[in-house]
This record gives sequence, structure tokens and C-alpha cells, in this order.
Amino acid sequence: METSPAESVRSAIFTHTPHPHIARRRQHAPKVAAAPTGFIQRFNTALGVRITEAVGTMWCAYLFAALALVSLPQAINGGTATLVAWIAQTFIQLVLLSIIMVGQKIAGEATDKRAIETYNDAEAVLHEALQIQQHLAAQDAILTKLAEALNARQP
Repeated sequence: METSPAESVRSAIFTHTPHPHIARRRQHAPKVAAAPTGFIQRFNTALGVRITEAVGTMWCAYLFAALALVSLPQAINGGTATLVAWIAQTFIQLVLLSIIMVGQKIAGEATDKRAIETYNDAEAVLHEALQIQQHLAAQDAILTKLAEALNARQP
């Protein structure tokens, strides 16, 4: 059975030892989140995702801001305490909730993009390392044959 250069390269001058992470990764594959199984769980998950996607938009922030501004005149007439309560409880909670969700969504997309680029970079580096291993194994085989030929010629 032939072994690939990634698994083991043995020669007279070098023995390749794969990184321990490779063996660990083969034993423990990445965990995938379990999908909801029952109808209620699937419904709740789908509804939660749709509501989160709807609330996490700037359009929803605009809607919440308009809704909050409807009660602003009454908060101003109620005095300082009422105005502070309106700002903290109505405006911040309604409007900033959506804006924070939009920011998190943008940051998450950037993180996902960086993770994919990092994975692609690592895959490219691994490919190059495997190519180098194959090249060195081929050179080692030729050098071994040359050494054997030289040793055979010597009396």
C-alpha cells in the first residue's frame, strides 16, 4: 500500500513526522450543530430567525425611531424624570437594539469572510508544503540511487 507524502516520507536522511493536529483532526471531526427535530422546535427556530432578521435592519431602526418620537412630546411635558425614562426605556431600547443588531451582522459577515480567507490561505500553504515534500522525496530517491551507484563502483 502506497503512502502519500502527507502521511509519511521516509528516507535514509529524513523521516517526516506529521503535525499532531493532523492526527487529532482525523480522530475528532468538527462538531456540527444539531438541527431541531420536532415540529415545534423547527417552527420556533424559523420564527426566531425571521424575527431576528427583520429586527436587525436599519429599516426597523427607522420604524422604531418614528414610533419612539410619537411619545416624545408627552415625555417632554412630563418633566426631566419622564424624559430621562423615555430616552433610556423607549428610544435606546427600541432604536439602538436594531442598530446594534445591524452592526453585529456586519461584524459577523466580516469575521466569516476573514475565516474563509484564513482557511483558503492555510489550504494553499498545505498544498505548497505537500508539493515541497514530493519534490524532496523525488530528489532523495535520485540521490539515494546515485549514492548506491557510487558505493557499488568503489572497491
